[in-house]
Amino acid sequence: MSLPSLSRRERTLVVFLAALSAGAVVAYTAPVVVESPNLSQSSVVGHGFPTAPDLLTGFAVLATGMWGWRRLRRLEREHESALDSARLPQATVQPPFNALDCAWMFFAGLILMPVGSVLQELQPGGLLLQADRAGMALAFGGMVGFSVCERVSARAGWSAAWFVLCGGLVAALECGGNGMPWLFIQLGGSILVLALSWLRPIDGAVGLRLGWIAGIFVLGGACDILDEAIHRATGELVSGQNLKHLAFSLVAIAVLHALQSLGRKTLRHNPGAAAVTA
Repeated sequence: MSLPSLSRRERTLVVFLAALSAGAVVAYTAPVVVESPNLSQSSVVGHGFPTAPDLLTGFAVLATGMWGWRRLRRLEREHESALDSARLPQATVQPPFNALDCAWMFFAGLILMPVGSVLQELQPGGLLLQADRAGMALAFGGMVGFSVCERVSARAGWSAAWFVLCGGLVAALECGGNGMPWLFIQLGGSILVLALSWLRPIDGAVGLRLGWIAGIFVLGGACDILDEAIHRATGELVSGQNLKHLAFSLVAIAVLHALQSLGRKTLRHNPGAAAVTA
């Protein structure tokens, strides 16, 4: 795909992602360092064992992640039934495959986030220390890609998902105690989703409420960065990580609502399939 063949929105997206990459590199080399909260989290939250808030919020994220996978699998079955029952192949409504692939990535990240959190509490240090953030990068990349699929194009969305995922993993796993690159990627991705919310959805968009999702992402990212401060302010009752997990659960509910609407749209165009799946 050559640059001249890109649409105006796709070219703007390329410029934004290039600027985001440059900004993350500058943030890494800048003299001002924001300590990565996960580096001290295991000694602050839970004292080596998952606390009740860790378990409750982690379960909420895990439940929405598994619920999302179940919903996506059901959409696949509904589409297969629609293909089998349609009189003509062109009578079926083709699902937005790239957007759904990004949704798979998002929900997979939700499943990994609480697993990583529990592992780093039970065995602090090493790669497990960043397992929660790696799951967050996977979920964040999937959500950014899904948003791009909604407002720019399907091909750009899938590419953006992998771009943000790889950048997030590098920032989470390779930048040591410097949380600036991770903060930059979180804020940049949230700004991108917020900017996309002002654009008209493309044909075949699922219908995500991007403005609401961007606001939750900003809130979740702030809770992640201020993890230890929130933990102290609440009398060691709730951590920023707990609130971050709840924020991602709210985003998951918004995605599930959009996927539910997509399923109803498919069945409305294929009454025969509706009878089969009823």
